[in-house]
Amino acid sequence: MSADTPRRFAIRKILLPLQTANTAEAVCSTAALTARMWAAHVAVLHVGSNKDRANFLRDQVTRVLAQHGLAVTDTEPDGTLPKATFTVVTGQEPEIVAQQARLTDLVVVPHPASDKEVSSSDALHAALFDSAKPILIAPAAAPSAIGRRICVGWNGTAESASAVLAALPWLEGAEAIRILWSEDYQRRGPLAPELQQYLAMHDITTDRAAFAPEQNAVGAGLLAAANDFGCDLLVMGAYSHSRLRQLFLGGVTRHVLERAKIPVLMHR
Repeated sequence: MSADTPRRFAIRKILLPLQTANTAEAVCSTAALTARMWAAHVAVLHVGSNKDRANFLRDQVTRVLAQHGLAVTDTEPDGTLPKATFTVVTGQEPEIVAQQARLTDLVVVPHPASDKEVSSSDALHAALFDSAKPILIAPAAAPSAIGRRICVGWNGTAESASAVLAALPWLEGAEAIRILWSEDYQRRGPLAPELQQYLAMHDITTDRAAFAPEQNAVGAGLLAAANDFGCDLLVMGAYSHSRLRQLFLGGVTRHVLERAKIPVLMHR
């Protein structure tokens, strides 16, 4: 490859930390759709010591992934992608997830089952805070498509900039992209027109639209605007404040984590 040839980054390894079977259908389908887009390997990780539970979970994962043409094997990737592996590890889930995530391109996590799970999900927070990798939060129901119509929730922060950088591979292949911004969401930093100009330098065409909070909730307004666009992937930064402060005060991140019905790509 010459120095003048642009390098296109591709997703090649997806980590899927999974603890319970009740979320397997949606999150495995989300990971499988993504894997088929990129010819990527799905590394399913279960942290636990209960063999019966692990075997049951593996059966569920194998069934769902097989519906998408991915076979679960016991061998590491060998170039014949996409496929999947299922690994069981004993230990502390946050530490193991964070460590395993550092040598993957993307972490796919289940949609939080409740408001309480937003603040208690070890895999979610380990991936967000300790892996330095983007995470894709699956919706509660399996999506039919991901990344055809993308919305970018932009507020000028370092976190939203990190999310845009992580999303570049997706943005390059999207059919339509809309930048969503709001005076109530904007922080000190570049504005939406500047993001639009930056993406144009990457040959990525976008439009932009302002949104307003709904019922005094910026997150609700963001999700409503994404829905109006027919969005199937929302890109946004996560937790502009510290984790502890965000969990006590709520905020856009928490609202989206609780309420989004589409896949959400986050980075910080």
